[in-house]
Amino acid sequence: MLRELKYLSGYTIPATAALALWKPEWFAFLTLIYAFVVIPVFEQWLPISTANLNENEENSALKDTLYDYVLYLSVPLQWFIIGFFLFRVSTESFTTLQLIGMICATGICSGVLGINVAHELGHRAAQSERLMAWLLLLSSLYLHFYVEHNRGHHRYVATPHDPATARKHETLYAFWIRSIVGSYLSAWRIQGDLLRKDGYRFLSWHNTMLWFQVAQVALLAGIGLAFGVQTLLLFIPTALMGILLLETINYIEHYGLSRKERSPGVYEKVLPSHSWNSNYTLGRVMLFELTRHADHHYKASRKYQVLRHFDDSPQLPAGYPAMMLLSTIPPLWFKVMNPRIDGDGRGSSSLVAA
Repeated sequence: MLRELKYLSGYTIPATAALALWKPEWFAFLTLIYAFVVIPVFEQWLPISTANLNENEENSALKDTLYDYVLYLSVPLQWFIIGFFLFRVSTESFTTLQLIGMICATGICSGVLGINVAHELGHRAAQSERLMAWLLLLSSLYLHFYVEHNRGHHRYVATPHDPATARKHETLYAFWIRSIVGSYLSAWRIQGDLLRKDGYRFLSWHNTMLWFQVAQVALLAGIGLAFGVQTLLLFIPTALMGILLLETINYIEHYGLSRKERSPGVYEKVLPSHSWNSNYTLGRVMLFELTRHADHHYKASRKYQVLRHFDDSPQLPAGYPAMMLLSTIPPLWFKVMNPRIDGDGRGSSSLVAA
């Protein structure tokens, strides 16, 4: 039971967000401080665990549906936070500083609950779980991620063809633009290829990308009609913050890593060495094992509760929250990370800089 319930710690993020929205005069920046000050500090004190489940434990975890329900909880909670934000900013007046804190709180939820959990559920086979992934992605207006991530990123990761793989010496800010624009265009290309392959026209019921655009426009129109244009304009930065958090995670997950090109356009298979890993326990649990990213790319269908550590996967020198902060200062990021990457695009598997 404790193994399953430990993942509920991820819901301390929406708990702090609810406080920020309820009493912004006291707690406006609580979520921001909790996510990027408190958690990174505690991660340095807590032990790093490289332990994997044994075969019996793994089989038991895969059969335990409580792990799934822990994820499903994110859907109503995420939309509660969105709804609470819209209600609060449309019915009361707040200072500019308070509004910034409230936007940050909601945006962090959109990144941690919205897109992160959607990423996990979007790899599931059950249509109900994929629908939950779409509902979560909708809260950040990033539905195309489902198409591009599953059919593009996982195929082309750590190659020049993947907009979501950061290149060595590329700044976070340049990556944001390249990845956001490139991933959106890539999703349309992928959708077009799928339609042609199945013999459907662009204007077809089978065009998922079209439906995604309709859903996002409908959400924006609904917010504008129900809560007013000013509230709509305040909602958009929350979605943008969720997007930027995702893209920052994308940046640190594959920075500078590359797969060998066996022949023109043909690359070696994706291995644990093509993703940066982090075994800092607190971040692992609160992000539903996202930080064991190497195993996720090695076998995308593996559920979060059974993701493994690999000794040969490159290791980040700190947990995700700390590395996200570091990435915002390019000179420091390059100083820490570039020496860990060799000339072949392989990262160091040691926590000591190479």
